[in-house]
Amino acid sequence: MSVLKSAYVAAARKSMDMPFVASYFDRAAESGSDFQRWVASLTAIYQLDRMIRLDIPWWNVAATDEIEAFLADRPKARVFEYGSGASSAWLARRCGELISVEHDEEWRSGLVELLGDFPHCRIDYRPLDSEDGPTYTQAIAEAGGTFDMIVVDGRLRTACLEAAISHLKPDGVILFDDSGRQRYRGAIETSGLEETRHLGRSYCVPYPDNSSILRRPAALN
Repeated sequence: MSVLKSAYVAAARKSMDMPFVASYFDRAAESGSDFQRWVASLTAIYQLDRMIRLDIPWWNVAATDEIEAFLADRPKARVFEYGSGASSAWLARRCGELISVEHDEEWRSGLVELLGDFPHCRIDYRPLDSEDGPTYTQAIAEAGGTFDMIVVDGRLRTACLEAAISHLKPDGVILFDDSGRQRYRGAIETSGLEETRHLGRSYCVPYPDNSSILRRPAALN
């Protein structure tokens, strides 16, 4: 983490010691608007329990709204997620089945405890590299079948996107987070999928960021 980002995270956490900030957060979590929850999320960066309480994923806000509408039309949606976190809880509240894969066993264990109220949500540990069994990238093939939605928001994103495409339902979507990073652009642009790229207000950060929604071209559906 950069020095500047570390300073921001420390300041965000310290701000919760201020009564008016803590009060604003409570109101936003209980009945706040999307904008209020975004403002409150700026104090919740890297604080999983608070992000879950706000009911937000760490994605671009417009992309989140589009995915929420997509899942509202598919309450039994089957979702696969590369990279678990607050988004896992957000997805679990809106889908019929969630399979998430995580490369960090300690992080996975802590998240499993927080997601105990979602029996249709499963978070698996898989190593990034292994000679003895399925790896992180291969976890989607291990899960089997196809998915209404796939999230690429963890490690090895280029390889994960490549693995995900054959497991995406014809009318399904892929949420690719941090899609503006140059190291991911080649994989997205050569994936054969149509991209809706959202740049702007994003949860937990005070600067604009990218999330993209990828679909099969209409002619292939």
